Amino acid sequence: MSDGTPSEGGPAVPEEGGSGSDRTWSDGFERDIERFVSQLTQVRGLSGNTAKAYASDLAQYALWARREGVRPLEVTHKQLRRYLAELVSAGYGAKTVNRHLSSIKGLYRWLVAEGVCETDAADAISGRRLARGLPKTLSDAEVGRILDTCDEGSDLGLRDRALLELLYASGARISEVSALDVGDVDFAQEQVTLFGKGSKERIVPLYPVALERLSAYLEGPRGRLVARRRDGSGQAGDERALFVSTRGRRMSADALRRCFEGHARQAGLAGVTPHAMRHTFATELLDGGADLRSVQELLGHESLATTQVYTHLSVARLKDAARRAHPRG
Repeated sequence: MSDGTPSEGGPAVPEEGGSGSDRTWSDGFERDIERFVSQLTQVRGLSGNTAKAYASDLAQYALWARREGVRPLEVTHKQLRRYLAELVSAGYGAKTVNRHLSSIKGLYRWLVAEGVCETDAADAISGRRLARGLPKTLSDAEVGRILDTCDEGSDLGLRDRALLELLYASGARISEVSALDVGDVDFAQEQVTLFGKGSKERIVPLYPVALERLSAYLEGPRGRLVARRRDGSGQAGDERALFVSTRGRRMSADALRRCFEGHARQAGLAGVTPHAMRHTFATELLDGGADLRSVQELLGHESLATTQVYTHLSVARLKDAARRAHPRG
């Protein structure tokens, strides 16, 4: 598969300098992108990873515009569609193309609002239709197999068991778990405070076993792991971090993801990601009789439509159970 970089060639790029519209071929448009990405984190409160994704998508678009001689502030619907078509030709899937389009739409909305650009050519462009697939969930037995891979005779094993129990108990995103501090777990109230997209706060109750595992980790293993950081090179907030590495530093989302996927492979479930725990959490709640609005709140979804996919999944599971249990199934 191509790496997604459009092929070389195309119309010559206008010379830098010159008329006012040529400002887009100095560093003007790149600076506009930098300003836009900066406000995503500083004003809208989006995560650093989300901002990096926007920056990457828009840098690729800017390079294409330079090469093709397209003036970004005067771009047309036809030119934008041509750019998206090149992404498709380069081997990008529908979901990735839609993400690029979303980044471009966000940029042009902001440019118009800031008075940098007069028209928003991206506004009327629709994304590609996605095949609606059901989220991957785990059975109780599969979750149990993952949990049982932890060596509870070691500090890392106790840490990992606490991590896995927390994911299963809260439905948290892996990035949310990475950002957790010790004080975010309230043992008296049996709950955890999570900070989701846009720094939106929500409180999720935890079941007793998860609290017990977290307590066991905090009572000894975490302190011993933190004590290993003796060179003073830790980042601000490491001393408060809930989950720390072998060097006593806050575990990043990528580190936590690798940890989870390692245990999943040991359990014979290669290819399973931490998000499967989130999907399982949501489906278990609906199967247990929770209403959709409550599940939306616990997952931190802004739109109820995002949560509704789990109703389809819950029904599918019930149908599957009926087929397997019924004598004529």
